[in-house]
Amino acid sequence: MTHWEDELAELAHRRGRALVGYAYVLCGEQRQAEDLVQDALVKVFSRLRRHRGPAAPAPGLHPLDGERSGTSEAYVRRAILTLYLDEYRRRRRWRGVRHLVASEDRARGPASGATARADVAAALARLTPRERACVVLRYFEDLTVPRIAEELGLAQGTVKRYLSDATAALRNLLQVPLDQPAGPTPTDRRAGR
Repeated sequence: MTHWEDELAELAHRRGRALVGYAYVLCGEQRQAEDLVQDALVKVFSRLRRHRGPAAPAPGLHPLDGERSGTSEAYVRRAILTLYLDEYRRRRRWRGVRHLVASEDRARGPASGATARADVAAALARLTPRERACVVLRYFEDLTVPRIAEELGLAQGTVKRYLSDATAALRNLLQVPLDQPAGPTPTDRRAGR
């Protein structure tokens, strides 16, 4: 084993609990504290590992500071603090922008994927045939508007109108449970329903 491996093993064995305790005081959670210690050890000792070879410092000297070995615990403690503060800042920044990201109000269950597919299929069935064809070609076949117009023999503006009307209808249909009547869609209003 190289010197840094011996130092890592000794530090983890002799001071591991103290390092986890230090991290626990910072974060207040056992698992997060253990993760912080592990990440800090990797961060500090991965630097030591890169220093092996002909350019390595003399035995007993620490490549990070040129001091006698045994100062690794200070480096690890500093790395724990830095990692904790980085995570804290990330969480605080996330809280400031979290509201900009769409999220569901309730947790999805294991059957939610199948239920969502069934809901989409039922909502598609309630569209007119041309709207349904435009939606399927655009969002399931990933065709462009000009390509859809070519496939269906329609003008591009007509395809855009069908897509817009169908999107509004699907939005209304999928936000309201399908057993309840949805509000009138743009297609329903045009048709006088």
